[in-house]
Amino acid sequence: MAYSYLQDSWIEMGPELREWLRRSSIGWRREPTVRRLVRPTRIDRARRLGYKAKPGMVVVRVRVRRGGARKSRPVSGRRQKALGVSKITRSISLQRIGEMRAAAKYPNLEVVSSYYLYSDGRNLWYEVVLWAPTPASTKHLKAIGARKTTEESNKQTTQ
Repeated sequence: MAYSYLQDSWIEMGPELREWLRRSSIGWRREPTVRRLVRPTRIDRARRLGYKAKPGMVVVRVRVRRGGARKSRPVSGRRQKALGVSKITRSISLQRIGEMRAAAKYPNLEVVSSYYLYSDGRNLWYEVVLWAPTPASTKHLKAIGARKTTEESNKQTTQ
């Protein structure tokens, strides 16, 4: 199946895909927060972000709890008028939090990029593409980096 058709099926989100994701998320909830995958769930999106099935490339599914920051209630001292417990928003996105968790779990790998996978009432799932900066895998990623820098320079010249 061509990647454009895969992309269209994820955009349209038909009933079969929606049901498959709902059933899969039941198992994903029982998994660890950061789980290494054999292959990406969304191969079209992963390949657009630089994934190749080569040694040194790793895909990880990360679960992040939805909502704002949770802050514990102060237990000692006087009670402030504004406790500062609720309505706290983080300065970084939940997707970036997922990337940081994947990077912490695999310290020898570097984050290439990540993409949204699925969300339910409590969790968000992202897939993070990581790579090992070894001589064998560096050639491929240098080409991706060169491509990204040329795309960025093209965007700057057109603006």
